[in-house]
Amino acid sequence: MNNEVRALAPNGIWDHFADLNAVPRPSKKEERVIKFIEDFGNSLGLETIKDETGNVIIKKPASKGMEKRMPIILQSHLDMVHQKNADTKFDFDKEGIQMVVDGDWVKAKGTTLGADNGIGVASIMTILASKEIKHPAIEALFTIDEETGMTGALNLKPGSLHGNILLNLDTEDDHELTIGCAGGVDVTATGSYSYEGCPKLYVAFIIHLKGLTGGHSGMDIHKGRANANKLMNRLLSQASDLFKIRVCSIDGGSLRNAIPRESFAEVIVPEEETKNLTSFIEEQLIVLKEEYHTTDPNLLLQLEKIEIPAKVLSQDFQNKLLRSIYASQNGIYRMSPEIEGLVQSSNNIARVLVKDGTYSIQCLTRSAVDSEKMDLANSLRASFELIGAKVTFSGAYPGWAPKPEANIVKIMSDLYKKKFKSEPNVNACHAGLECGIIGAHYPEMEMISFGPNILGAHSPDEKVQISSVNKYWEFLLDILKAIPSEINS
Repeated sequence: MNNEVRALAPNGIWDHFADLNAVPRPSKKEERVIKFIEDFGNSLGLETIKDETGNVIIKKPASKGMEKRMPIILQSHLDMVHQKNADTKFDFDKEGIQMVVDGDWVKAKGTTLGADNGIGVASIMTILASKEIKHPAIEALFTIDEETGMTGALNLKPGSLHGNILLNLDTEDDHELTIGCAGGVDVTATGSYSYEGCPKLYVAFIIHLKGLTGGHSGMDIHKGRANANKLMNRLLSQASDLFKIRVCSIDGGSLRNAIPRESFAEVIVPEEETKNLTSFIEEQLIVLKEEYHTTDPNLLLQLEKIEIPAKVLSQDFQNKLLRSIYASQNGIYRMSPEIEGLVQSSNNIARVLVKDGTYSIQCLTRSAVDSEKMDLANSLRASFELIGAKVTFSGAYPGWAPKPEANIVKIMSDLYKKKFKSEPNVNACHAGLECGIIGAHYPEMEMISFGPNILGAHSPDEKVQISSVNKYWEFLLDILKAIPSEINS
């Protein structure tokens, strides 16, 4: 299966990508992939450094004749988002990603692919291993935990890097040159609730909401895709208003940076209301499929009868919880008034878990404007504190302010136009990139981000375009040769 991927061109990238994808590498559990990349650097006889956080820096001297070119940093992150479909049997902690070729695309069997940011890592590995590719002096920076906290970049010590230009290989559109991004903060509401025993003459069901498209909570937030947590809350709120439904538990979403695709709620209803609940779910399936037929064509809503659980939420807490989530901002909060089409601020209600007397609601709030980011986070805190939740902010990271006048932007824009006979889209993005954090440590460093076409990142639909990887790779090789001897040359 993966041998088919290894046979693709450019062979070096795909071969290293297959090697990388054989190593489990979830965020915050990167020990194996850190050792993998350390062993790789040492096997090449290159200076390889692991810092206290787990970031790995591999240094390669300039090619003959390029010793006077400005030293550069090639940067990608080692971790990947682990998401799978509910019916996919796969252990991310033990198994390597199973890749398949589908026409002009590489994807995985029922899981995320890890092209985000594995293609970037594989590109850097290919350059480090090559004896033919011409390049200036390189510091290859492999960071950890980008997806769930940017811990690697945040803990990168000043003085660790000496390059003048940083090429971040972590964007997902091959005609874009990214020069800015949003910052973010994790908002978490937790608490306990009162519950009671299930009343007699009730029937129990699980409501299954699944098949949603999901996606990257930054890059895809503007696409109007359904959020499983918000839809489930809508269903439960409406059902509570219509008849005597009682909620036993809710389990929706998974990772903060992924738009939730699934949610499951255990509920009970009086025996005489069973037909009403069944009819309600059937009617809502029609309504939701009509609302989301473009963005979420595979939306499914089903009822499954189960044994009566031991406990249900108290009526008072059930009402407060459902109203609090209903009132909480999800999706776009504000569009940029300066850059047309760019989301400035947003929130993703990523995870809702209510079970056995405790609850947790996890959000990722993003904004290119730090004050607006915190204003949105505070509005979420107000909503959750009204039900008695303890609300914490964590994992905050800064945005990356665009510098369109930077020399590397001009160099790469001109090279793109000459090579591909078209204008690149020089822009900022709503996703979080490590450039803003690294730039805080190295304010004089010029930075830019680019990459091949990757669709469905952070979801099991993730795939990377083979022809686009080839285009991106040729562009990257030309960039290495175009690095000047002086920043103003």
